[in-house]
Amino acid sequence: MRARRWSVAAGALGLVLVASGCGGGGGGGGDNAQVEVFSWWTGGGEEAGLNALIERFETDNPEIGFVNAAVAGGSGSNAQAVLEGRLQSQDPPDSFQGHAGAELQDYIEAGYLSPLDDFFTEQGLHEALPDQLVEQITYDGSVYSVPVNIHRSNVMWYNPSVLEEAGIDAPPETPEDLVAALETVAEETDAIPMAVGAQWTVDHLLESVLLGSLGTDAYNALWEPGADWDTPEVTEALTTFEQIMEHTQEESAAEDWQEAARRVADGEAAFNIMGDWAAGYFDELGAVAGEDYDWAASPGTEGTYMWLSDSFTLPVGAPNEEAALTWLELVGSQEGQDIFNPLKGSIPAREDADPANYADSPYLESALAEWQAGPQLAGSFWHGVTVGNRWKNDVDTAVGLYLGDGDLEALQDALVTAARAE
Repeated sequence: MRARRWSVAAGALGLVLVASGCGGGGGGGGDNAQVEVFSWWTGGGEEAGLNALIERFETDNPEIGFVNAAVAGGSGSNAQAVLEGRLQSQDPPDSFQGHAGAELQDYIEAGYLSPLDDFFTEQGLHEALPDQLVEQITYDGSVYSVPVNIHRSNVMWYNPSVLEEAGIDAPPETPEDLVAALETVAEETDAIPMAVGAQWTVDHLLESVLLGSLGTDAYNALWEPGADWDTPEVTEALTTFEQIMEHTQEESAAEDWQEAARRVADGEAAFNIMGDWAAGYFDELGAVAGEDYDWAASPGTEGTYMWLSDSFTLPVGAPNEEAALTWLELVGSQEGQDIFNPLKGSIPAREDADPANYADSPYLESALAEWQAGPQLAGSFWHGVTVGNRWKNDVDTAVGLYLGDGDLEALQDALVTAARAE
């Protein structure tokens, strides 16, 4: 069992750094006349947000040329493959995008990333970011990325008209209430009770059910070394998950998350549990908040943000380290995050954002108010916060087998095995 793990408590932090990253950098000797930033933001709101950041960077730093090295396709998988090749060839960009948390673990352990502890102190990020967020992105005592935003995974989207037709007065607040609501929708309407898409959206649904059934602390503990998935509480949560899956549509495997969300806005489905990027998609569809769709925390998760975050890094051997740090300073600042996030359709990781910048979006305005109130935090396993790629892939494989054979006991056994492999 591995002893290293992502921190969930400040008192547990140790200072064990990747040797090649000690000292905060080790730039490649460039002249800092340019900065190359690597991402997969090539379309929609994410591209618009990136372009706005680039414009501000170029205005503030006319002496530094900006090289936008974004790679399109595969929801980031194409970019990650290109990036891996460059890192292995010791040809890193000056900074690259990744999901904050355990998704960066392989890069850290390979010695590809420089710790940013001094940078966090100099920029006041320990004060600007929630303590629990910093704890959950800390690995072996150090932070390795600068979060630029927060997305929330545990959002339940619903169609008010379908709920009214079914005689449901309010969105369900507990997992048990959700199962009852799905049964009512199936009995009283022709709508799909719970819309899902491709297999990864089922993984996404599973993490919200686990959080809602177990509670924040117990959910977070599932992703620690030595975690016991062979408990009656996990069995009960998985039983609830199975009951929910019984009310999904059969053709879901051929569809991605957008189609499942569209079904809600069009009144074809009552519910869909998806991240808050769905709000931006509803805007693209021209759907009206409060009429065509509405939202609530996934049942049982009120007061908790199951979070994921886009962040930027400083690779070891960055050719233009000083220019890269200037870029990180912008993306970590209040100004930079308030430039980027209204266009991306996310909220800032910082707690001092100006709410006026988010007033045009009913969802973002609501989400920011909740974030600034200080919710509990639970990391999204599917979106790279709590586990590395091996554990994530093991869970995905287990879910895929379950979707094929419907064997809930085998699903739990596979999840137990995946946890014990850590």
